[in-house]
Amino acid sequence: MRHPERQEQGFQHTLLVGAPGTAKTSIVLMYASNFDGDKVSFKRLNFSSATKPGNFQQGLMAELTRVQAKTYKPHNNKELVVFMDDFSMPKINTWLDQETLEIARQVIEQRGLYSLDPDEAGNLLKFEKLKYLAAMRHPTGGRNNIPTRAMRHFFCINCTPTSNRSVQNIYGQILDAIINPKKKYEQKVIAMKSLIIDATIVLWETVRKRMLPTPKKFHYEFNIRDLSRIFQGVARVAQAVEYKVIQNTTLLNPKIDPQLYMVGLWRHEATRTLQDKLINTEDKVIF
Repeated sequence: MRHPERQEQGFQHTLLVGAPGTAKTSIVLMYASNFDGDKVSFKRLNFSSATKPGNFQQGLMAELTRVQAKTYKPHNNKELVVFMDDFSMPKINTWLDQETLEIARQVIEQRGLYSLDPDEAGNLLKFEKLKYLAAMRHPTGGRNNIPTRAMRHFFCINCTPTSNRSVQNIYGQILDAIINPKKKYEQKVIAMKSLIIDATIVLWETVRKRMLPTPKKFHYEFNIRDLSRIFQGVARVAQAVEYKVIQNTTLLNPKIDPQLYMVGLWRHEATRTLQDKLINTEDKVIF
């Protein structure tokens, strides 16, 4: 049986779950960009380990207007879609509760919150025309999960990582636009594009599988953003039209073959992006 608070006028409260770089936030922002601004407002609340219940309530109340003694609606009588990003981040207290998520659950479940004003203590303020979206990371590697009492109000969608074919298509098109005969690149340089793409994917996948996060290495996370940074570094040099860096490597002293220069450039960007996260010699040797 569907909970009466979970669906209102055809809208389903939704929770996106996925690894970093799977476009959870981008999906929500793209969805919100299609809203009719005259009818729907959008509020993004970024959660962190320091987010307290009071921070959440104040951020929400700032978007509401009192219409009756205990009733609030969004400004200009619009609908309000509230997006709670990094939903699982609030700190777990001594009693293993996430206080901020409990108040978020309460506002969805009871359609209101108790007043923070000392003069109105104990009064339940009712909220109308509010709908909720959220995003969080997978609860693995020591990261928090959310209570089932809160999760039951959401339709959960798992955001999967980008496939290798998609990565090849995305970055292949970027490099095609930058490294092409129209910009007087030699054919042997152009032929390096597919090799660079394949090598980057293999390296990234190997590092991601072998360099797993631990309590001491909690920052060992290698996602699609790291791929972007590697290709971004290569692209910046490749599109340096004014100096024609890659085309003129044979003019350097000592001379460098353009293909060898491309390999060195790729290695530099991969090292800068991936190896610089590693904290000990053993991991760097593996890399």
